[in-house]
Amino acid sequence: MTTRLMLISPAMNPALREARFPHTDEPDGDGPGGDGLDALGLREAEAVRETFPATATTYVSPSPRCRRTAEALGLDAKPLPALAPCAMGRWQGRTLDEVAATEPDALASWLSDPASAPHGGEPLLALLARAAHWLDTLSDGSLGDGALGDGALGDGAPGDESPGSGTAAGRVIAVAEPDIIRACAVHSLGATPAAFWRIDVRPLTVTELSGRAGRWNLLSGRPLHSAGPSPFAL
Repeated sequence: MTTRLMLISPAMNPALREARFPHTDEPDGDGPGGDGLDALGLREAEAVRETFPATATTYVSPSPRCRRTAEALGLDAKPLPALAPCAMGRWQGRTLDEVAATEPDALASWLSDPASAPHGGEPLLALLARAAHWLDTLSDGSLGDGALGDGALGDGAPGDESPGSGTAAGRVIAVAEPDIIRACAVHSLGATPAAFWRIDVRPLTVTELSGRAGRWNLLSGRPLHSAGPSPFAL
């Protein structure tokens, strides 16, 4: 059976606007005090609310901005630790410019070496492997509902995945962090880790994947509530 996956990026929020690394243990609130949605992001999400397939299984990254976006879109989505943003260690909550000014060598290492984790968190290779594993379990219809281990996210990487109750192959919707969507795109195309940095994911856009047995086709970047292919019409 073909799996049809719709990945929806979160609405704009202060952290995205400022190019600020997300907290793994994010302040759970909206507006400038947290990493949820501010009033503008919430209005934008509500404005593009569309009708989603009732039969789809729905997931959401456990970050506040993704959970609030899912709520604004009318999705009753299950938080999935496998879709958590990359754990950024001591860089979480800091802007890219701040890190560049104080740790230029560490930042250069992180951007050039996918196995590097100078921030003390999760290396890019681990994020890519996590997203690839989730996609592969979706495409074989066995472990799409897999959960992460019991370890807290903290400043480091998410724990190892263990089998969940299983999700039948079919239609899946996930409101996911931009880095998760980029990682899924890299895996679906069989691209190298360096391709991760060449992919932009804009707020409130849809990346659609269809596949079976580990082979994926990708339709990228349509805005929500836009003309063009309807959801899952791949």
